[in-house]
Amino acid sequence: MTDSTAGPAEVWEPHAPAGTARPRPVAVDGLGLPAGLHLLVAGAARVRLVAEGVVEVIAEGGSGDPGEPATGEVRIEWRTPCVDATSFWTPEPRGTGWLPAAWSAPRRTSLSRGAPVAALVGTGDVAICAFAADRADALAGAGVVEETGEFRFWVQTDGRLTVRIDTSRRHFGRALAELADWWAEGRRDAVRVPAAARRPAYSTWYALHQDVTPEAVERQAALGKELGLDTIIVDDGWMTTDRTRGYAHCGDWEPHSLPDTAAHVARVHELGVQYLLWYALPFVGKDSAAWDALGHYALADAGHLGAVVVDPRYPEVRAHLVDRLARAVEEWGMDGLKVDFVDWFGVQDPPVPGPEADCATVDQGLHLLFGALRRRIDAAHPEAMIEHRQPYVSPGLWPYATMIRAVDCPLGPQENRQRIIDTRLIAGPLAVHSDMLMWHPAEPAEQIACHLVNVLFGVPQISVDLGALGTEQREALAFWLGVARAHTDTLQLGALRPARPDLGYPMVLAALGGEVFVARYAALPVDAGTPDGAGWRTLLVANADADPKVRLVHGSGTAEATVQDARGRTLAEAVTVRLDGGITLHVPRGGLLTLRRD
Repeated sequence: MTDSTAGPAEVWEPHAPAGTARPRPVAVDGLGLPAGLHLLVAGAARVRLVAEGVVEVIAEGGSGDPGEPATGEVRIEWRTPCVDATSFWTPEPRGTGWLPAAWSAPRRTSLSRGAPVAALVGTGDVAICAFAADRADALAGAGVVEETGEFRFWVQTDGRLTVRIDTSRRHFGRALAELADWWAEGRRDAVRVPAAARRPAYSTWYALHQDVTPEAVERQAALGKELGLDTIIVDDGWMTTDRTRGYAHCGDWEPHSLPDTAAHVARVHELGVQYLLWYALPFVGKDSAAWDALGHYALADAGHLGAVVVDPRYPEVRAHLVDRLARAVEEWGMDGLKVDFVDWFGVQDPPVPGPEADCATVDQGLHLLFGALRRRIDAAHPEAMIEHRQPYVSPGLWPYATMIRAVDCPLGPQENRQRIIDTRLIAGPLAVHSDMLMWHPAEPAEQIACHLVNVLFGVPQISVDLGALGTEQREALAFWLGVARAHTDTLQLGALRPARPDLGYPMVLAALGGEVFVARYAALPVDAGTPDGAGWRTLLVANADADPKVRLVHGSGTAEATVQDARGRTLAEAVTVRLDGGITLHVPRGGLLTLRRD
C-alpha cells in the first residue's frame, strides 16, 4: 500500500507513553471507505477490503519482510468526520455514552481487563465507525479532534497488530456482532457452552452474603427449583467461619462452612439443581496457610483487603491455584466454578519476574493457568460451567469460560440492563448473565417484574431469600422466569438490536426464526412492521415503563393479542387487533403483550 504524501495534523497527546511511534499516512483510495477517512500506520502496513465498508489493516514492526520477526512498536490510527454522532460505545462498565476528547487518557486492555473494541454510533443507531483489534494487550485511544471536528481512533502495541474497521453504517449491534465473529475465527472449537449456562440461576451473595451453611444453601436450592432456577451459585463465606468480609482467608479454599461437602452437594443434586462454587482466584490472604508459601509471589498488594494478588508467571502459584479450584469438581462433585476478580491480574506495571518464573508476561501466565484449570475441569465434568465477570471480557478468555456476568450493580435495573447489553454485543458464543437481582422485602410485584424485564436479554440470576417472598412477589418472579426460559433461543441467541446507546438502551429487540421480542423501558413506540428486517409470526412486547399505553406502528394486517400483567394473569386473550395505521394497547407496568399471526 503506497504512502500518501500528506496527512492530518498531529493531535496533542498528554497521556501518550514515552517513545510513542509516529504513524505515516497510508492511502485508502479505491477501498470504498467514506470520504474524509484518513489512515495512518507506524510500521509496515497492509490494507485489504473484507466486505463492503469493512477493511482490515495490518501493521508489523521491523522490516515487514516475510519470514522476519515483527519487532518494535506499531500503531494504527484513523480519523473520520464526526457527523451525526450520538454516542461512543465501549464494553467498559459505564463506558458508553458521551464523546470523549481526542486528548483523553487511552484504555489499556489485557487478557484480564477489557477488550480492544469500540464504536462511534450515529443517528438511527448506525455504526459510523466500529473497530476491533486482534491483540488482547493493546493501548487504545479515541475521541473528538477539537481542531477539525473529526473523530480519531488509534490502537498501539508491539510486534504485529491487525485491526478491522467497519464504516458500513449498519446497526451498530450488527457491526459489533460481526467483529465478535471475526474474533471467534479459530476459537470456536475451543469454546463450549452447555445448555445449563443459559438457564436462570440462584446466587447466595446478596441473599446470604457470608452466612453460608449447608442447610441455608439446600433450602434456597429447593425453593429455587420450584421457580425454575436450575443452578445454585454459592458465593463468598463457604471457605471461612469469619463473617467480617475481606479476603484475608482466601487461598486455602477449605470448606469450613460446608462440612461433609460431597454429601451436601449430592443432596443439592437430588433436587435437580446444579452447583457452582465461588473463588476469588487472585487473592492469597494473610490469614491463610498458603500465605507463607505464596505470599512472596506477589503481583500486587491488596493490603486493604487483607491479601495479595499472586503472580501467575510462577509455576508454584499456578499449580496451587489449579489444584485448589479443580478440587471442587473432582472431589466434591460440583458442576462448575464462579471465578471472580480476574481483572485484578491486570496490573499496569507488573514487577520484573524472578528466576523461578517460567514466562515473561502476566498474560502468558494466565493462559497457562486457565488452560491447565480447564483441562482438569473438563476431564472430571465435560459439561461443567465456569463463570467470568465483566470487565474481563477479552475473547482470549473465551476458551476458559462458559458465561460472563455483568459487574455488580445491586438494585440497579438500568445499570444491569446496560451492562448485559454491552457485554452481549461482543461476548461471541458465551452466555451473558445478569448481576444478581435483589430487592427490598416491600418491593411490589410490578417492580420485581421490571427488574426481570431489565435483564431479559441475559440469563437472570436471583439473590433474595426465596422463603420470604410474598404471594404476589413469588408470582411475578415465577412468571418472568418462565418467560425467560420459554424464549431462551430468541432472547439469548437471536439477532440483538439495542436502541439509543446514548440514552441507556430505552428499547431492546431480539429476533430469531419468526419470533421478535421487544423490551420497552421508556414510553417509545414499538415497530410492528419488519423491525431490523425481521418479519414475525410472534411479536412479544415486555413493558417496563410506567406508561401502559403501548403504541404499535408500521404494522399491517391483523394479529391476535394477549395481554398479561406483571404476575402473569391474563387481562385479554386472543383478541383480534388491526395493525394498519398504528394501534395503542394497554399493557400494565411489568406486563407482557403477545401478538400472533399466521
